[in-house]
Amino acid sequence: MNPPTQILPLDEQIKVAIVDDHDAIRLGFRGACAEFGFNLLASAATVEELLPKVQSTRCDIVVLDLSLADGSIVEDNVRRILQTGAQVLIFSIGDKQNLIRAALKAGASTMVLKSQSMGELASAITLVANGIVVNNLQTSAAIDADIDFKNANLSPREREVLGLYASGFALKQVASQLDIKLATAKEHIDRVRSKYSGVGRPASTKTDLLIRALEDGILEDGSL
Repeated sequence: MNPPTQILPLDEQIKVAIVDDHDAIRLGFRGACAEFGFNLLASAATVEELLPKVQSTRCDIVVLDLSLADGSIVEDNVRRILQTGAQVLIFSIGDKQNLIRAALKAGASTMVLKSQSMGELASAITLVANGIVVNNLQTSAAIDADIDFKNANLSPREREVLGLYASGFALKQVASQLDIKLATAKEHIDRVRSKYSGVGRPASTKTDLLIRALEDGILEDGSL
């Protein structure tokens, strides 16, 4: 669904900028800003060129191409833009999954393909500017292809507790084995569940926890 085309007063418009080394893309984006009521602050072929243009004023969203002719590294570009206070929306042909993952890891909010319409790009800009997480086919594919995105980052103690509990120990037995209180063992398992849920790998049952422990190498099939 495209955003409304009602033009807001200038001080209420979403402030945007674009970094793309193709003149036609920048020109098309300028037209989209006029159509959808965005305040275009700057247009540049490189992040180096953009930064002086946005440092003296608040920019909400920077639309960024993955691969630029200056050979700059995408994760560096994303981080430099984020330091200005703007969010980053990747706008690319989307043919390089490794670069998409790098951009998302560095903090880019989402990605829109250049094969999509300017209306779809405008919709994504509006959502990101309003703090709404935009998950689409491109971002989901990049995340699902990279286990680092789904790393629950369990502490060494949480891994110990999970390993024992998932292998068949009752919580009371886990507590006894590790010489900790039953309440402490339960707190560890609760945190483990919360961490897995937070990275999109829910583990609401003991069987789910066993699967997660096997997936993450905390347990091996032969140890059960």
